Amino acid sequence: FKKQTEINRKEFEDLPSNIRAQYEGYRPGLYIRIVLSNIPCEFVQFFNPRYPVILGALLANEDSSARLLQARTIKHRWHARILKNRDPLVISLGWRRFQTIPLYSLEDRGTTRMRAIKYTPEHMHCFATFNGPPTPPNFGLLAYQNTSNTVSHFRIAMTGTLLEQDKSFLIYKKLKLVGVPHKIFKKTAFVKNMFSSSLEVAKFEGAAIRTVSGIRGQVKKGLKTGNGPEGTFRATFEDKILMSDIVFLRTWYPVEPPKYYNIVTSLLESEKNWQGMKTVRQLRVEKQLTIPIEKDSVYRKIERKPKEFEPLKVPKSILQELPFSSKVQQSSKEISLQDKFWGNLTQQQQNLLKEPKNNEKTKLITMLNTIKNHRLKLQYEKKKARHEEFVKKKEEEQ
Repeated sequence: FKKQTEINRKEFEDLPSNIRAQYEGYRPGLYIRIVLSNIPCEFVQFFNPRYPVILGALLANEDSSARLLQARTIKHRWHARILKNRDPLVISLGWRRFQTIPLYSLEDRGTTRMRAIKYTPEHMHCFATFNGPPTPPNFGLLAYQNTSNTVSHFRIAMTGTLLEQDKSFLIYKKLKLVGVPHKIFKKTAFVKNMFSSSLEVAKFEGAAIRTVSGIRGQVKKGLKTGNGPEGTFRATFEDKILMSDIVFLRTWYPVEPPKYYNIVTSLLESEKNWQGMKTVRQLRVEKQLTIPIEKDSVYRKIERKPKEFEPLKVPKSILQELPFSSKVQQSSKEISLQDKFWGNLTQQQQNLLKEPKNNEKTKLITMLNTIKNHRLKLQYEKKKARHEEFVKKKEEEQ
């Protein structure tokens, strides 16, 4: 390059300056005059000769129309906070500075799906999709939230490299649909409150569903009107589910980055302090607004009632074959009642009642004894109440 420069200088040294400029262009260090057309009047009105102006040229394919760009970005290590999704940023990319609203995403492992995220990772790269001017790939970029020169903290919020530009990018976010059983038939169940119409059910036919207890299932077909609430569908499961189970469906929902592209026009203002779209946090601080609290998003204490199971009933045929250590022990109350009943009978009467043909008679005697015991209990309570009343009167007389 140096050798070619020396050859050009020797070759065009004797030519006049205007002809020499036509062949090799204007050399560095020369004073030149440039005529600019279609310039806003504010540029001349607020022109400050002490403020440097940088002139740059664009290629023929770099027009001013905005399109979607995707970049590989990372939060700057010296920036105070992590960046929030859909917060406006001023991006410096090539010769241009503009404000846009990026949509952050990560690529799921093992798939090509781009998953939207709420905040940028602390020490990891992520993808940012935003509206911007057409720019060739591998261009470096940097972003900042505030263009003011009086910021106390580090201004550069994000750095990155441009990857590609396209008309659209497929970015998804998680969506969990929740429903509850309407009717249960062994391994088939009718599920309601997950969809609002039969058309939505038709779109999700064959989708995999799951209960909180881990039973997997599949959406089969929507029910006809009149067989349940609107949007109820038939589903099959691996095992029988309970009415207390919650059925949910994991799916993905496509999201698009906001269409916002605002060129920074700081040279068209008197104080060179350009102000673009403010973040939600800045607006809340200025207007002294608190963060809105949604009832569904607040953690609440979950109170679950202890489940009462029915007592274990072992058949007598199985109980006789079990070893003594594994037999179900009877309570003392049951033993005392049985001893009291059988103790009033003779050995001959006991043998007769134990025969299979006398089961109904044994049941009848047991019922009569139960009525008798209940009657004796009532008599004892009345007698006790009369005695307490008699003792109370004696005490009052003394």
